Amino acid sequence: QVQVVESGGGLVQAGGSLRLSCAASGSIFSINAMGWFRQAPGKQRELVAVISSGGMTNYADSVKGRFTISRDNAKNTVDLQMNSLKPEDTAVYYCYTDVVRVARGPTYGYWGQGTQVTVSS
Repeated sequence: QVQVVESGGGLVQAGGSLRLSCAASGSIFSINAMGWFRQAPGKQRELVAVISSGGMTNYADSVKGRFTISRDNAKNTVDLQMNSLKPEDTAVYYCYTDVVRVARGPTYGYWGQGTQVTVSS
């Protein structure tokens, strides 16, 4: 099995910063994409940022220029640096990993349990 664990959420004032971290462990041969999603109350889960194994990144328009995603392939970790936070960034943030468990095997998607980010005005 694969475990995905996030950390780093919390309460911050508008304009502040937070760094989220996510680590995948278990039966992993390699990881393709890794990313962060978020879900605010009453809203659908949405993509925040994604990074490929080669380091290509993609961001939601709402976070471009404020958030930075990075990963360490050797450690199977992905981080999200969030700067200039706004109240509308308040949500539960989920880590997602696209895992290959055996050589030439299929990919499986795994989610973390989520971490709360609250930005006060």
